[in-house]
Amino acid sequence: MKQYIVVIFLLIGSFTYSQTEVFKGDPDRAFEVARELAFNKKRKQAQDTLLLILTKYPDYHDIRSFLGTTYSWDGEYKKARKAFDYVLKRSPERLDTWTADIKNELYAGAPVEAIQKANTALEYFPDDAELLYLKASAQEAADNPEDALITIESNLELHPDHEKSQIYRTNLKNRLSLNTIGLRSAVDLYSERFDPMQYYTLRYGKATKYGSIQAKLNFNRRFASNGLQAEIDLYPRITTGLYAYANFGYSDSFLFPDIRYGAELYKTLPKSLEISAGFRALKFQTTTTIYTSSIGWYNKNNYWALRGYLTPGEPKASMSGILTFRHYRSDVNNYFSIDAGAGFSPEENRFNFNNDQNAIVKLLSQKLNFGYYFSSKNKQNLWGLQAGVAHQEDNLNYGSYFWIYSFSLSWDLMFK
Repeated sequence: MKQYIVVIFLLIGSFTYSQTEVFKGDPDRAFEVARELAFNKKRKQAQDTLLLILTKYPDYHDIRSFLGTTYSWDGEYKKARKAFDYVLKRSPERLDTWTADIKNELYAGAPVEAIQKANTALEYFPDDAELLYLKASAQEAADNPEDALITIESNLELHPDHEKSQIYRTNLKNRLSLNTIGLRSAVDLYSERFDPMQYYTLRYGKATKYGSIQAKLNFNRRFASNGLQAEIDLYPRITTGLYAYANFGYSDSFLFPDIRYGAELYKTLPKSLEISAGFRALKFQTTTTIYTSSIGWYNKNNYWALRGYLTPGEPKASMSGILTFRHYRSDVNNYFSIDAGAGFSPEENRFNFNNDQNAIVKLLSQKLNFGYYFSSKNKQNLWGLQAGVAHQEDNLNYGSYFWIYSFSLSWDLMFK
């Protein structure tokens, strides 16, 4: 008897919809019928019924949220996103809708968007166990297992009996035994005076629950000479939303600083923002200290960052900066990037600092770089291609410029 009532109801609803395109009836009863249809694999009929109800009750948020869930089940992630966004803009205190929205982004293969939404949801529901679990899942999907482990550890401190987080922590710890070995080769071609300059880096990295560590051996062929530099980079995790960077390098070649070192603190903020502040020091005959800071913003699958450098000096300080844009695809190892900058950067290694190093950091330049990074299907092999151009002031003839054309290829292998 119940099935006949449902069929009659749907016939009446369809007739009403075709005649007036406005729902007439009991929305609660119609919603109940639509749910039964959806759970019995009749989702198209369920969605038609839900849409019909919304013509009369557009702000019946339970209905629109459930409609978004059915779209997500069917792989129609854009439709689901639109439905969830409509509800959350008007009623952001709906925990179930946030949860469904974040899951939809994960199903859609958009982990950066999922992280952003999880952070926003946690502003309304601080320390919620399910939201923290979903945030960790998104961080791992974005190839940031260290961040995921920090988030899940925090979740278990607050909710020690959360079974899914317990299992997830074990799996993450197993994954974090990953090691990385990589090679990078680059060349600078000059429009005049200089022969091509060659750069090579052999890198080994290890990820741990306390952060990651990288050891690098840099080889340069510049000014008809060869030189080696050893470096170590540390990325310690301090607490949730706060981590650091530390660097130390040594060389006995004039092509590199005798010693270089630096440190920086990074802090995540609401609205998917991140800020940092630190310094870099380069020791040749004397030590040049360069202060740096940055601000970054994640917007859906895009990332913007502005970094500035300040070098004290006489008669005035020297300033430079670089603007970075990245568009992520499946994860953080697959993206396209553009960098545009002006002035000296301590990350560059093109000059002979046996000349006046204070004058070198004040050289004028403009640069533009393009990068494309991708991984193999099994995510173990990571590749990077870069090409760029710079308009550089000559350190032996101030006021005159030359062009530098740069190309690089990188490869990393991840293994246990």
